[in-house]
Amino acid sequence: MIRVVLPFHLRKLANVGHELELEVRPPVTQGSILDALEERYPVLRGTIRDHDTQARRPFLRFFASEQDLSHQAPDAPVPEEVAAGTAPFLIVGGRCERLCRSIGPG
Repeated sequence: MIRVVLPFHLRKLANVGHELELEVRPPVTQGSILDALEERYPVLRGTIRDHDTQARRPFLRFFASEQDLSHQAPDAPVPEEVAAGTAPFLIVGGRCERLCRSIGPG
């Protein structure tokens, strides 16, 4: 079983707790994890990656085993700890630094 942690807004949308477990067939990749997540929780389709291009949404990041996986190919294998279920695959809401700088203070 693969462990997945979602950011607060996606947990609320899917009505799930802090961490959930998914059955993912090998090879375990970012794409296969997201496919399983969207299959089990259809309400999340289009919230993590674009419907058409399957590209990661700009303000979300993927982490596992203290590594930023956000810019890796979706079909690249995840770290062994994630595939074995001993470490979670983290989907993290990004910060708005660039947007906030363009808006300015106040």
